[in-house]
Amino acid sequence: MQEPHPAYTVIGAARTRSARVLWMLEELGLPFTHLPAMPRSAEVLRHNPAGKVPVLLVDEAAITGPTAILTYLADAHRRFTAPAGTLQRGRQDGLTQRILDEFDAVLWTASRHSCILPEEMRLPAIKVSLRWEFTRNAAGLVKHTGAGPYLTGDEMTVPDFLLAHCLGWADATKFPATVPLLVDYLVRMRARPAFQRAMAR
Repeated sequence: MQEPHPAYTVIGAARTRSARVLWMLEELGLPFTHLPAMPRSAEVLRHNPAGKVPVLLVDEAAITGPTAILTYLADAHRRFTAPAGTLQRGRQDGLTQRILDEFDAVLWTASRHSCILPEEMRLPAIKVSLRWEFTRNAAGLVKHTGAGPYLTGDEMTVPDFLLAHCLGWADATKFPATVPLLVDYLVRMRARPAFQRAMAR
């Protein structure tokens, strides 16, 4: 007899990095509750003193950080990931870290200097160099990916959730991925029914 899955609750609005978690849960076809709270709200602070989203409640236990949550879900349900301890997993995790460093971090820095930091601490001119860096990183990533439809080949994995979300974030904030291969990739990923269900939240 199959053990029942834990009760999942995602805390965080879909227009934040919480979208990555909502999307994976939709892809997995698992039931979950969604509380669309914003960062530093009382609901978020109750489970994450840093005030950041997303938070995933697994029954009553909290996991914080979108990449940690994606990794947990992929491992727990044995989908969207290579097995831990394999060479394929090591390469997958390296790609995950590259996307976080070269895409997510660049976009997050731009956001901080647009609307998050106190106004007197913002440096709007920094976004010129960040756009240049983003474009360079996009071109570099394409050179090191395979010929399959996804980053690691024929199967969608954790890095795909990260990259597709970052590319959408970039598009919305005028950091366009001008590399044609990535433009086509984003169109395909956004067309996935699970992605559309997650964004509808």
